[in-house]
Amino acid sequence: MNGLTIGLLLPLAGTTLGAACVFLMKRQIPALVQKILLGFASGVMVAASVWSLLIPAMEMGGTDTETARVIPAVCGFLAGIGFLLLMDHVIPHLHLGSSSPEGPHSRLSRTGMMALAVTLHNLPEGMAVGVALAAAAGEGGVLSMAGAIALSLGIAIQNFPEGAIVSMPLRAEGNSRLRAFAIGTLSGIVEPVGAVLTILLASYVTPILPYLLAFSAGAMIYVVVEELIPEASQGKHSNLGTIGFAAGFALMMVLDVVLG
Repeated sequence: MNGLTIGLLLPLAGTTLGAACVFLMKRQIPALVQKILLGFASGVMVAASVWSLLIPAMEMGGTDTETARVIPAVCGFLAGIGFLLLMDHVIPHLHLGSSSPEGPHSRLSRTGMMALAVTLHNLPEGMAVGVALAAAAGEGGVLSMAGAIALSLGIAIQNFPEGAIVSMPLRAEGNSRLRAFAIGTLSGIVEPVGAVLTILLASYVTPILPYLLAFSAGAMIYVVVEELIPEASQGKHSNLGTIGFAAGFALMMVLDVVLG
């Protein structure tokens, strides 16, 4: 199995392992553990956005002036934030820490909304993996294949709690373990699909690759700020989310620097 295939499949593997919690646990993940996992996922995504996406975007953005280097990163980053903001408003879904749907559509079940939320979040992560793999496979060597796989591994780690967040409530609502596991796993299928489509796109639009890297970073940061951190900070023991964030950030930073 080559590096490209590994990079494509790792995030889905993380979601699948998280969904498999339905076979091991009778109830929801304990609240304290969930706070740690959400904080950890946030730290991983922020570090990955900086070292695996924004810094390479600036390195690819030009060498004439510092302004030329930063423009693609800034424009792409803001476009990624704006895109997820639009999707968050248009697509009916449930925020991770909410008990009622937002937006004009409210007929889907709470669990259906949750699954849609996780699927929505997986889109920019799949794009990020695809862009990183495209940058690693292309000419110039701005990002190594090991660095792209490190990003994919980091996203796989943070996908673990998301897979469980979908499958465990489905089981609690009376679905069979197998059905809950299948739906939890399918919530992550958008990642390899999005990654493959992004790779195909990047092969035709190499000049805008820095913008795509930064776009993915902006989309991932939006998910962290809008969803993961607020949920990890709610209620008692919010410091556990902060500790998880620090651990995830440090781990991803080491992976990016050592492997990148």
